[in-house]
Amino acid sequence: MPRPEQEATTTASRRAQPRAWLRAVRWLVAASLHPRATATTLRIAADLARRMDYLEGTVLYDMLGTAARLEVSVPTVKRHVRVLRELGALVWLEHGTRKNLRLPGRAYTGTATVYGATIPPCFDVAMGHRLDGSGYAARVAGVTEAGRGRAIAETRRAAASRGRGLEPPSPSGYFNVGKAEVGGGLKDTPSAACSTASSSKKTTTGRQRGRWTGRPALQVARDISIVRQIRPRVAWTQHEGLRRLAFALRPLIDTGLDAESIVVELHSWFLDWRPARPAAFITAELRRRQRRDADLPAMGAPVAGGPTPVVAPQDSPAWREYCQRQHAMAAMHTLVASARERTDEERRNARLAALHAPHLVLDHIAEHGEDDALDLYGTWLVARYVGQAASSTIRLGGPVS
Repeated sequence: MPRPEQEATTTASRRAQPRAWLRAVRWLVAASLHPRATATTLRIAADLARRMDYLEGTVLYDMLGTAARLEVSVPTVKRHVRVLRELGALVWLEHGTRKNLRLPGRAYTGTATVYGATIPPCFDVAMGHRLDGSGYAARVAGVTEAGRGRAIAETRRAAASRGRGLEPPSPSGYFNVGKAEVGGGLKDTPSAACSTASSSKKTTTGRQRGRWTGRPALQVARDISIVRQIRPRVAWTQHEGLRRLAFALRPLIDTGLDAESIVVELHSWFLDWRPARPAAFITAELRRRQRRDADLPAMGAPVAGGPTPVVAPQDSPAWREYCQRQHAMAAMHTLVASARERTDEERRNARLAALHAPHLVLDHIAEHGEDDALDLYGTWLVARYVGQAASSTIRLGGPVS
C-alpha cells in the first residue's frame, strides 16, 4: 500500500477486530507479501492486538512502550509498524504530533497517534470472502464456494491434528460383570464389588443433588447466543464465561428482552469499575432491584404513617401540559428528520467521528433530541456516552483547542 492509501478515509482495506486481524497478519507474513516482514513483525502485531479496542480495532501507537515491552529498539518498532501499514494491516485514524497542547497542570502534552486494524483485499480474495461495501467500512457478508471448501478442508485438518496420538475408542461400552455363583456373591473380589457399588451410588447422588436445572437445552443454547452478542459490548463483563453470564441474565431474558435491550440496561447501571465476578454481581444487583421495587408503595395507595395518599402524576394538569409539549417537540423533530433522509454513508462517518469525540453525541442530543441521535449514532454509542456522562467519575468534554 502506498502512503496515500494508508489513511482510514482512503484505504481499500476493511476494519477488523483484534482476533481476526491477528489471523490475517499471520497469513500476510507467511505469504511473504513484504520482503521485510519477519517474526518481529508478528511480535509487534501481537502487542498491538493485546491493546486494541475489542469492537472497533483501534489502538494507540505507544512506540516507546512497545519497544520497552518487547525489548527492541525504537527504530525497529517504527520499521515494522511501517511494514504493517504497507501490508494494508494498519491505517492512520489520527496522526500524532509533538506540538504541546499546553493542558493545565502539565508541562508538556503531545497528541498520540491512533491506528486502526484493517485486513487488505488480498486476504479476503484468498479466503473466498464476499464483502458488503468497500474501504474501511466494508464487512464480510458471506463466502464463495471456493471459500466454503477451503474452510471445510481447514476444519478437517484441524480435527485430524487434534485426534493424533489418542487411543482408539473401546469396541464396546459394556462393563465386565462378574459371573453369579450358586452360593451367592460375585466372582470378582470384594474390593471390586465395593468400588462398583460406590461409583453407582455417587452417580445417583449427583443426579439427586440438582445437576439438572429444568431448563431445556435449546433454551440454554438460545440464552448463550444472546449473551454472545452482549458480552463484547459491555466492557466489565468481557472476562466472564458465557454460561455464567447466561445464567445470571436469565431474569432479563425471560422477560422478553433482546440483546440490544439488555445491553442498554447494563449500561444504565453506570459502572465505572470492573467487578471481579460479573455474573455474581449481576445476580446480586437484580435481586437488590427486585427487593427495592417490592418495597416501594403502589402508585396512588396510602403511605403508611402519611396524612394524605400519593397523587398519580397523570391526574395533574401540569403533568398533562408537560406531556403535550414533549409530544409536540417529538413531532417537530420527526418532521425535521424526515425532510432529508440520511444515507448510510453519513451514519458511518458520524459514528466513526463519535468514537474519538463523545461530546458530538451529547451535543446532538441537546440540540436535536434523543430520537434523532439514535438514528444518526446508533443505540450502542448513545447509551454508552449518556451513561458515561451521568457517571460521577467520568467527564466527557469537548475537543481540545
